Amino acid sequence: MQVLRLVACGQELGVRLTDIVQMSGLNRPTVHRILKTLQAEGAVEQDPLSLKYRIGPEMVLLGIARTRRFPLLSVAGTGLAQLAQRVGDTAFISIRHGLDSICIGRHTGHYPIQVLSIDVGARRPLGVGVSGVALLSCSPPEEVQAIVDANEVRLAFHGLAPESLLQRVNEARATGYAYTAAGVMPHTRAVAVPVLTKSGAPLAALTITAMADRLTADRLASVVEVMQAQAHSIGQQYSEQPDMGSGS
Repeated sequence: MQVLRLVACGQELGVRLTDIVQMSGLNRPTVHRILKTLQAEGAVEQDPLSLKYRIGPEMVLLGIARTRRFPLLSVAGTGLAQLAQRVGDTAFISIRHGLDSICIGRHTGHYPIQVLSIDVGARRPLGVGVSGVALLSCSPPEEVQAIVDANEVRLAFHGLAPESLLQRVNEARATGYAYTAAGVMPHTRAVAVPVLTKSGAPLAALTITAMADRLTADRLASVVEVMQAQAHSIGQQYSEQPDMGSGS
């Protein structure tokens, strides 16, 4: 399962064998043997040209068996569309699953230029991207430290130092939102707010990505206000029940 999760991080681009070895801490022969077994079962596939590994058709078909596993999506879908329409830019919703943040929904706004920085299904170590920072900001400091320690090798792979991430989490905890002036794509910016359940438990994160001139300091406060209102609405509507959006 650890290897499958790392393969999933590559989405359509795929992941190299050497990268999986580095991030998993397993030796190369072991990773190679696991990948070949998964490939034989259709759980992963290998691109014949790049030799990178991707999630295979068997995993997709297995997932179809649990289409109702995400009650959060039925609650948040309308809210996500409303958020994108009000702000005008692309809105995302992400959840925490173990040590990762996963984008489970995306909706474009009405502004002519939309920033589609990540795809639905994108899986990243918690803290890579503003959505992960927002999710971490809702957790106790000792839990955040444990997550960062466990993800240290993978964070380094993304060029992110633990000290820098912890500082960003502290800033998000103090302000109520996570913001970056340098988004995933050039000349873009992003901001995320946490979604909490009625009891105050972290449920998800809402993110807005936009061209840099759309998230200036002058406009940021009003965008965050709209996002937080929508996050509160989603959290109030959600009936607390165990699903992948419940955290670990």
